[in-house]
Amino acid sequence: MTDRPFPITIAAIVAVIFGILTIISGGRALFGGVDMGAVVPFVLKFNFVAGFAYVLAGIGLWRMARWAGALSVVIAVATAVMFAAFLWHVWHGGAYEVRTLGAMSLRLVVWIVIATIAIKRGLRR
Repeated sequence: MTDRPFPITIAAIVAVIFGILTIISGGRALFGGVDMGAVVPFVLKFNFVAGFAYVLAGIGLWRMARWAGALSVVIAVATAVMFAAFLWHVWHGGAYEVRTLGAMSLRLVVWIVIATIAIKRGLRR
């Protein structure tokens, strides 16, 4: 039996799975020669690197590490900043894929929820 609250367990699992999927998809686009259309390079690179942070945050949440809440907040804020930069790129006529808009929206919502759960459960420094 564990003292880990159920919402933290779910957040940890979601973070790790989301991170692994992000690393795989980003790695395929960056290194696998897969044509992903009009990708925005800075968004693609950010998401690939962020995938490793997602996995780390998920492991920290699973272990109930106090730093996991802070890392989750950093991920949420960094994602919001990157999303704003992406929207700036789009606003100024840059090429992009519509799926990137959906993916960034999903990432932002997921990490706001995970960060909120972590902070409400006392995982912060």
